[in-house]
Amino acid sequence: MLETEGMNEVWVTGLEDGEVGEDDAVMQVASEIGCGTLEIRLAAGGRANLFTTEPSCVLVDDELLKQINCTASMAIATATNFSYARTGNRVATVKSAPFAVAKAELEAVISIVQERGPILQARPIRTPTVAVLYTDPANGERARRLFENVMRQRLDRLGAAASFVLSPVEEEGAVLSALQHLLRAKPTVVLIASTTAPAGPEDVIGRAMVRAGCQVERFLAPVEPGNLLLLSYKDDIPVVSAPGCSRSAKPNILDELLPPMLARYRVSGWEVACLGHGGLLA
Repeated sequence: MLETEGMNEVWVTGLEDGEVGEDDAVMQVASEIGCGTLEIRLAAGGRANLFTTEPSCVLVDDELLKQINCTASMAIATATNFSYARTGNRVATVKSAPFAVAKAELEAVISIVQERGPILQARPIRTPTVAVLYTDPANGERARRLFENVMRQRLDRLGAAASFVLSPVEEEGAVLSALQHLLRAKPTVVLIASTTAPAGPEDVIGRAMVRAGCQVERFLAPVEPGNLLLLSYKDDIPVVSAPGCSRSAKPNILDELLPPMLARYRVSGWEVACLGHGGLLA
């Protein structure tokens, strides 16, 4: 059959001492780099893919990923940090050098990952509850009418919905009372959708957060749209104000932060600061 195709020779490679076959090598690495709601599937050509088994937020250790990708024997690609993955989405792929990998190099890669922790975590998003506080200086219902449809679309893309909704006038006492009421329900996250743009944590929304017992984590985000982010926490519940972002369905800071928050991951001020690379969304 080969002769009829004009092929007179066939080259065959074999493993030498101290080598590991490409399929075995990528499966070993794939089994170490990820944790959480993941499954590994071997693909053709020395490749292993990682898929989510349920809706999840993808968390990536970027520095560890860079270190591993500086080795000569393995290349790993992942979804972006904080990204949302539906069930069955591919979130990482591991590719080896063709045919075989030196056992010493493979062991070195695995040792680094085992020492420093997984590169990739698929954190499940399970039955999140979202509280939304719409507010306007004249009439809170005006803010609700302006923003509710966009908010519904944004949450629906993540498999979530608003479970608790209040719409007070944007006055410190009224916002405080509404926020305290929402926090008593213990939601996964509280979103504040205001028609005004605060000058800082000392404005009405920020003062109400502090009086409700919230700790301000971060003001300002290196993300456009979404610069005027105000992020605080009441215990483990994130309270997020991102003025202007509730009126548009286009990507903004809310789309960056909602997946990890819905997965009950505590986003730090430092992690918000790190969003500047790629933060120009529009």
